[in-house]
Amino acid sequence: MIIKVCGMKYADNIGDVAALGADMVGMVFYNKSPRCVAQPPAGAGRPPGTDGCRLVGVFVDASVQEIIARAAAFRLDAVQLHGSEPPVMLDNLRRTLCPDICPELKIIKAVGIGCAADFDKCAAYEGSADCLLFDTRCAGAGGSGRHFDWKLLDRYTGRLPFILSGGIGPGDEEAVAALRHPKLCGIDLNSRFETAPGLKDVSLLRPFIGRLRSAWRQRMDN
Repeated sequence: MIIKVCGMKYADNIGDVAALGADMVGMVFYNKSPRCVAQPPAGAGRPPGTDGCRLVGVFVDASVQEIIARAAAFRLDAVQLHGSEPPVMLDNLRRTLCPDICPELKIIKAVGIGCAADFDKCAAYEGSADCLLFDTRCAGAGGSGRHFDWKLLDRYTGRLPFILSGGIGPGDEEAVAALRHPKLCGIDLNSRFETAPGLKDVSLLRPFIGRLRSAWRQRMDN
């Protein structure tokens, strides 16, 4: 099971979170977000300390050219598309980035969930995305800090694996560990672990990650 910590903005903080054992660290490249990351100086590359985790760039209806520029500058391992990007855009992006720029790049497509009918959007991305991310449907591009009804996950019958997002925070460990969907491959943590937009509280993340991984191990043992 993947633990992804998203909405990170500051290099030192990114390194501290990576050191906790996060599997993925997400940086937002959407200028309307308070967590938006600035373009690095030429040749800056990945934030220090992230070689042991996968670096994800989050985009909202960005052009293929913009995504390519960020992917190359930060040496991204994955891109997460959080807007209304059609499957053909994902196909074009993959053809452009792989294999020359980012040979093993993965594409994550976010889908806002508010009711069972929202899962109908997922089928179009089979064959284009590597993974889905289910977030709480809201007026903006995610970041609501709220759960959707996790019982709705039973209505998802697609082939793509998914990461669960949307307001997961301290105290949710048992509820997350109890989820049994066969396509659930990880969780996404963001605003409920922040001291300010883009700045994660390591003192909150460390015990949460430890308790959740312990609960997952116990489930597997049983």
